[in-house]
Amino acid sequence: MLDEVPRPGLWRRLLIGAAVVIFTSAAATAVAAFHEIDKVVEALQLGPELKLGKELAKTDPGQPQTLMILGSDRRPKNNSEGAAGARSDTIMLVRLDPDKDAIALMSLPRDLKVDIPGHGTDRINVAYEIGGPKLTLRTVKKLTGLPINHVINVAFAGFWRAVNAIGCVYADIDRRYYNDSADYTYINVQPGYQRMCGRKALQYVRFRHEDNDLVRSARQQDFLRVTKQQVATSELIAKRNRLVRIFGRNTTTDSGLRSRAEVLRLLKLAVGTAGLPVREVHFEGELGPSFVEASNEQVQELVREFLQVEDTPGPRGKLRARGNQPRKRKHVTAGDLGLEDATGFGRDQALQAVQAGAGRSLPVLYPTLRLAGSIYIDAPRVYKFKGPDGHIYGAYRMVIRRSLALGEYYGLQGLTWRDPPILEDPTGVRRIGRREYELHYDGDRLRLVAWRTPKAVYWISNTLLLTLSEKQMLAIARSVRRL
Repeated sequence: MLDEVPRPGLWRRLLIGAAVVIFTSAAATAVAAFHEIDKVVEALQLGPELKLGKELAKTDPGQPQTLMILGSDRRPKNNSEGAAGARSDTIMLVRLDPDKDAIALMSLPRDLKVDIPGHGTDRINVAYEIGGPKLTLRTVKKLTGLPINHVINVAFAGFWRAVNAIGCVYADIDRRYYNDSADYTYINVQPGYQRMCGRKALQYVRFRHEDNDLVRSARQQDFLRVTKQQVATSELIAKRNRLVRIFGRNTTTDSGLRSRAEVLRLLKLAVGTAGLPVREVHFEGELGPSFVEASNEQVQELVREFLQVEDTPGPRGKLRARGNQPRKRKHVTAGDLGLEDATGFGRDQALQAVQAGAGRSLPVLYPTLRLAGSIYIDAPRVYKFKGPDGHIYGAYRMVIRRSLALGEYYGLQGLTWRDPPILEDPTGVRRIGRREYELHYDGDRLRLVAWRTPKAVYWISNTLLLTLSEKQMLAIARSVRRL
């Protein structure tokens, strides 16, 4: 499924996983400093070359190109066969076609069930563990039938360095992410709108405990969307030397991208598509106990969307079959929308927020409706954080889990910072009753419903998979009342 990412530009490409932050930064700075192309080439030559044989396709100058970007936990030393235990969390295809009206991206789930050439059926990321980028390339080509022109392998070690280099970002964290056991990477990220830097950001986007491949990809996409929303091209240009060094030290590429002529050729193609919007093909398959499964027909339909850059409506992924849709009536009730009255639970959350210190400079609001079967997770978080101007802002977050759906959380955010980056450039504005709601969309799905008061701003956030409908989001927002 394809969702359009607004505010086009070369540096705004939505690249899932750690590969995105580093690659797009380097690409943007190279475009801005076209005469410094040799710096990019020199940076790409810092690491070993990917030995891919004759697996890559060649095209004439000016013709479309498809890039495969891999994000792994470290840069593989043996780039032709084995990856010495390295793992790949990100396998993504980028299509640059000057004859289309958008740039296409497609991310393949790491748990996708595939046929690995010479090794049988397994998860697609196992191809990287067995045979590194070369076997991954062969597997992706067999799965999709697509010719691939270049491969870029980015180690996750560079992710947090790149985030710190651009000054960190403010992100809307849907719930608490916590683990202190040896089975998974340590993490302790609290819910709510906050500043995310370096290692903390890396832990967040790579989190694998208590969710699944579809939710993880959506979380990475959302983090990188806000990163690109907040980082100005001028900042990337000013920091281009540092970013290019980070890019080079954490990246390995095929031989083509180690020559000035080929880098310049690809860069010209990128510049030619820089003014186009970016759309992502959201992989649609069935989530099983061990794999994400997709039929050959489903994969070929995704490939067709990727090549044609066509919009497909719907949420970012499906964890289970959708319920019955409400019948069309002249008057639609909360029950018709799959919502239930939760006034008592919401009021209790508000009282806990006041007891925790909210309520003076930040009036406490709470929703009286929620999705049927949803539950509030823990007490609301009441906290303060520093804005980019050095001012301390008050905030609180109520977190609601969507039924028993794994990894799906939505909620209410209150904030005394009245112009946070997340609320810049709403897709549309709608007045309902006494409130004016700012609507923020991802493609055809409503991601955020926000409104402003004299003292604060508030918003209802959708799940990472954007599974709440527009009507549900607006109904919950309209139900919000003051304690």
